[in-house]
Amino acid sequence: MIELLKAALLGVVEGITEWLPISSTGHMILVEEFIRLNSTEAFKEMFFVVIQLGAILAVVLLYFHKLNPFSSNKSKQEKQDTMSIWYKVIIGVIPAGVLGFLFDDWLNDHLYNYQTVAVMLIAYGILFIIIENRNETRKGSIKTFNDLTYNTAFLIGMFQVLSLIPGTSRSGATILGAILLGTSRYVAAEYSFFLSIPIMFGASALKLVKFGFNFTGMEIAILFTGMIMAFAVSIIAIRFLMGYIKNNDFKPFGWYRIVLGILVIGYFGIFS
Repeated sequence: MIELLKAALLGVVEGITEWLPISSTGHMILVEEFIRLNSTEAFKEMFFVVIQLGAILAVVLLYFHKLNPFSSNKSKQEKQDTMSIWYKVIIGVIPAGVLGFLFDDWLNDHLYNYQTVAVMLIAYGILFIIIENRNETRKGSIKTFNDLTYNTAFLIGMFQVLSLIPGTSRSGATILGAILLGTSRYVAAEYSFFLSIPIMFGASALKLVKFGFNFTGMEIAILFTGMIMAFAVSIIAIRFLMGYIKNNDFKPFGWYRIVLGILVIGYFGIFS
């Protein structure tokens, strides 16, 4: 029962931090110091990736109509527009998908440490503040997905490659890149959500294959508990973010990242 409670709490953290540009990895590293699953290292490595499937299902649910090109309630033009979104998502996931597959083991071995996470938290926190200050006198020219070109979609996908470095935040990297390339905050956030669907399904499948499918009954229960909680909390987090950015910028998230990065350095510097 205690292990299931731990999995539920970790799912809550995943559901909140996956969609806000504050780095789910950075939070997981901190939280795991206090909530340690009584499992093998291989299972925990797989667990922290695969619970993202729950978070992804929240995006699928919330945006099902927008992303469904076969809806009978859509006109022919609307169906074409939906397919255009998917084509742009496919273009955008190619860079991170290819490099993530090729360098997954190397990244785990060399960059999954508190020093990298802390530096990335602080660095991207500063970037959020700088870019939002710059945008106070500018407005994005890409206000809808019809305005988003395939070339821009690919360039945003290149920014998503940066999220392979722990502590960067996948949503943070793609949102920053999209804003720099001229999208509105709303389009940047939604495109970040949509890019996550194939990326996270792919990453989860890769981890499952590497781990194997020889789960114990408790491991299955822990995994599904984490996924269910990540799903439920993700719905709340996504709705909050899309409502928040209608009238606010990302600077508070930048300051939060800086403070969290300093806390990571301070905590691990003292207790490691």
